[in-house]
Amino acid sequence: MMRKQLTMVGLSSVLFLSACAEMNPVQRGTATGAGIGAGAGAVIGAATGDGGGRRAAKGAALGGVAGAVIGNIWTARMERQKQVMEQATRGTGIEVTQTADNRLKLDIPTDISFDVNRANIKPELRPILDRFASTLTENPTTAVTIVGHTDSTGSDAVNNPLSVNRASQTRQYLVSRGVSPDRFQIDGRGSYEPIASNTSESGRSQNRRVEIYVAEQQAMAPGQGRQYGGYGSSSGGGYGTSGSSRY
Repeated sequence: MMRKQLTMVGLSSVLFLSACAEMNPVQRGTATGAGIGAGAGAVIGAATGDGGGRRAAKGAALGGVAGAVIGNIWTARMERQKQVMEQATRGTGIEVTQTADNRLKLDIPTDISFDVNRANIKPELRPILDRFASTLTENPTTAVTIVGHTDSTGSDAVNNPLSVNRASQTRQYLVSRGVSPDRFQIDGRGSYEPIASNTSESGRSQNRRVEIYVAEQQAMAPGQGRQYGGYGSSSGGGYGTSGSSRY
């Protein structure tokens, strides 16, 4: 009986994923959280106690509600923000995407953002950050995580603080444009997360970058702290302020 119930849960998951393919980004973002919660709730409901079918259905319903509320939800505001930033960054080399966990991601290459071995924001990036700051002001319920990266030239003693400082300078610029500092987490990964080979200049150029993630605030139980998308390490004033930055 238990096997049959779990098979039904698996079949429902397949049908759910097929249905998601027909949805727009906002619908798909909300449905994904609800679907994951429903699947988990059904399995737990079927596995505990008697009345398996009824428990599975009840678990799916409760899990669906929890999943829709707790997960990062891709709202209409997030979709508008993505469209605005796509337009603002067209032709700049900046990539604007929706991540699998429903965060807005800006991938900013160093050739438009920072000079080699420097953390000062280049003039070419400032108009883009100005527009980005205005979208953050228009959607004040989001949390922002900024992650700095370097290539593999130089030592960790140089690359690690440099990556944090680039994230910190990006945050400070956005704060100067009216975004609350409480919304930010920063991190530096040094050269440890390359997206291209460091054996060529073009690859190293891709690896020198800043990534910005924007997520809707997750639902929180009373007394629970703010949740970020897995990258956050510091909300203080830069390198070394929290003692928890990772490289």
